[in-house]
Amino acid sequence: MRSYSLFTIFLLCVAIVGVDWLTFYWLQSITQRIDSPLLNTAINILFWTFTIGLVSAILILKIKMETLPVTKRQTLISSLYGLTISSFTPKILFVIIISILYFSNYVFSETESLIIVPTVGLLAGFLPFIVIVYAIFKGAYKYKVYRVEVPHKDLPETFNDFKIIHISDLHLGSFNYRYRILERAVRIINELEADIIFFTGDLVNNYAWELNGWDDVLKKLSAKTGKYAILGNHDYGDYSKWKSPEAKTENFKEIKSFYDKIDFKLLLNESVILKKHNQEIAISGVENWGLPPFRQDGDLLKALNNVEDIPYKILLSHDPTHWDEEVIKYTDVALTLSGHTHGMQAGINIMGKQWSPIKYKYKRWAGLYTVNNQHLYVTRGLGWLGFPGRMGMRPEITLITLKKSE
Repeated sequence: MRSYSLFTIFLLCVAIVGVDWLTFYWLQSITQRIDSPLLNTAINILFWTFTIGLVSAILILKIKMETLPVTKRQTLISSLYGLTISSFTPKILFVIIISILYFSNYVFSETESLIIVPTVGLLAGFLPFIVIVYAIFKGAYKYKVYRVEVPHKDLPETFNDFKIIHISDLHLGSFNYRYRILERAVRIINELEADIIFFTGDLVNNYAWELNGWDDVLKKLSAKTGKYAILGNHDYGDYSKWKSPEAKTENFKEIKSFYDKIDFKLLLNESVILKKHNQEIAISGVENWGLPPFRQDGDLLKALNNVEDIPYKILLSHDPTHWDEEVIKYTDVALTLSGHTHGMQAGINIMGKQWSPIKYKYKRWAGLYTVNNQHLYVTRGLGWLGFPGRMGMRPEITLITLKKSE
C-alpha cells in the first residue's frame, strides 16, 4: 500500500477538522430545537470526542507506524481508512446540501424551511453513511459471477464452449485470515465446473506471511484442464521497507513458491500449449507490466517466442494498460485477461451502464473490450485494498466461454 508523508497526513487531518467544524456549525441549527440542555451538551461532547479521537489515531498511527509489527499494520490502516471515509463523506455531503438549501430557502416559507432544510440535510448525511457501512460489511464479500462469451474466428473447433474462470487481485492480507469468507468464493467457482482457471496477479498486499493457512483454501479450486497464474505489482514487495535486499528477495521467492502448494502453474514470461484432439491454443503469461511508476518486468516477446505459429493465443497480463501499449500494437493475441483496477471498488451500475471514477485513470477498467478482433477482459477483482469495502462494484468471478465464430 502506498505510503504518504507526515505532511500529507497532517493536511488530511486539517481537512477532517475543517469539515467537522462546518458540520457542527450547521448541526447547531438542528440541535438548538432540542429543549434539553443536557442532551445538547452530550451531543456536542460526543461529536468532538469522535473528531479528536479520529485525528489523534491517524497521526499516532503515522508517527508510530515503523514501530508496529508488520502483521498489524494492514488491519490498522484499513480500519482507520474505513472509519475516515464513513465519517468524512457523509459530513461533507451534509454540509454541501444543507448550505445549498439554506442559501436558497427563499423557495420555502419560514415554517417549511424549519422542517425541510434540516430534514433533507440529515438525510443527505445518513444515506451515504448507510451505503458505506453496507459496502464495508456486506458489499466487499458479496461475490458476483459475470458470464461473458468471447467469439473468435481462429478458435479451434474443439475448444468451442471452452469455459474459463478468471479471478484476480485477491490481496489475501486484507482478509485477515478469515478463511471462511473466501471459501464461499471457492465453492461458487467449483460449482461452475470450468475447464481452466486463470489468476491474474496481486495475490498479496506485500508480504509472504499473508499467505499463512490460505493454501488449504485455495488448493480446493478445481478445473478440468489446469490452473494458471501470473504476478501483479503487489507481489514483488515494492510497497514495503526491507531490512536488506536479501529479505525482499526471500519474500518474493516464498510468494512464487506458494503457487506450487495450490497446484497453480505460475507463468513468468512464458507460454504453455493446450492440446485437444490434435488442435492447440496457447496460454501465455507475463510478469507485471504497467506505465510508470509501476514496474515493467513483463517481456511479451519472450513469452510468445515459442507459440508464434499458434493462431489462437490467450495472454495473462495484470495491468490492462499493457494491452493498449504493447499487445494490440505488436501481437495477434486473441484474448488478454487483466485485473489491477478493482473498478476502484466504487461505481454505479444502472440498466447495463457502468461508471466509476477509475475511468479517468484507466482507459480499460472493467468488462470486455474489443479492437480489430482482439479482446481484452478486465475483472473488477475478488479482494480489496485500502478502503475495506465495495460500493456498486461487487467482487467478481468471471466465467468466460470461448466461441468459434465465422
